[in-house]
Amino acid sequence: MSFELPSLQYAHNALEPNIDARTMEIHHGKHHAGYTNNLNAAIEGTPLSGKSIEDILAHLDMNNKAVRNNGGGFYNHCLFWEIMSPNGGGSPKGALAQAINDSFGSFEAFMDTFSNAAKTQFGSGWAWLCVHKGGKLDVCGTANQDNPLMPGIGCGGTPILGIDVWEHAYYLHYQNRRPDYVTAFFNVINWDEVARRFETAK
Repeated sequence: MSFELPSLQYAHNALEPNIDARTMEIHHGKHHAGYTNNLNAAIEGTPLSGKSIEDILAHLDMNNKAVRNNGGGFYNHCLFWEIMSPNGGGSPKGALAQAINDSFGSFEAFMDTFSNAAKTQFGSGWAWLCVHKGGKLDVCGTANQDNPLMPGIGCGGTPILGIDVWEHAYYLHYQNRRPDYVTAFFNVINWDEVARRFETAK
């Protein structure tokens, strides 16, 4: 069974002014679609065909660049669209808020840690909030389309929040001002979805 490009749950312009419509159109309709098509081509006729994307990434041969790059690109973007919302922003509540306080000291300290991981990721990549079994949270960055599900990446845990810091995610609107994009991202985080992923993964 082939992987399919997921539909967005909101209009391309719904995240403005934080993320502009043209960026969303290209990012979803071109970049994510490309990763999806290339992943399907890379696994067609192989033992990976029919497996879940999580299973593929967890047992990945890291030397298989086609599956590594495109499988990561497919999974990362599927998560990215879902953890953003036109009604996002604010701060988490309940068990996730408590876990953030326990792991980082405060929500503000988490924001600083996550923002720093995103701002300082050299070149293309992602910053992640991950949960380990038991509920401990961790922040890390990965290069290119790597993610914490992959073996030997070093972050570990299950990603429940991620920000894309490839230039295609922000350059049309923010140019070289990545820190401004990272700050704006907090205005669209769907904390309800992040909390749902936290409860499932912990």
